[in-house]
Amino acid sequence: MTGLAGDPPPRITVVDARIIAPPRGASSTAAYFEIRNTGVSRDTLLYADSPELGVSAIRRAGGRERAGLTEQVWSVDVPAGGTVRMAPDGLGVLIVDPPVLKPGREVLYNLWFRYSGRVGVRVPVTTGAR
Repeated sequence: MTGLAGDPPPRITVVDARIIAPPRGASSTAAYFEIRNTGVSRDTLLYADSPELGVSAIRRAGGRERAGLTEQVWSVDVPAGGTVRMAPDGLGVLIVDPPVLKPGREVLYNLWFRYSGRVGVRVPVTTGAR
């Protein structure tokens, strides 16, 4: 079991983060992160938020059969020695009622993990989903 006293901790880093600049008047946009765990214990992403943006929720795209649909995800396991890559056709963070976000701006985002706690990252705003 992970998280008990004496267990080696997970080691979480976040790279390749980006927020997609929404078109004017859009009711939502998305943020994507690559989460790496170089530790020997797993961790779990519980939620993501930004003090600079509105409501955020972790979502999963519906796939080909349910194109355009998403479902809320309540947690995401990050295995020991593993990587979770968010992308438009998979996991992502939905941002509801975003403010005007221009490409080149950076926004503080907090990713909250069961064992690692808060991992803050500066996230650039980009155009288009890659």
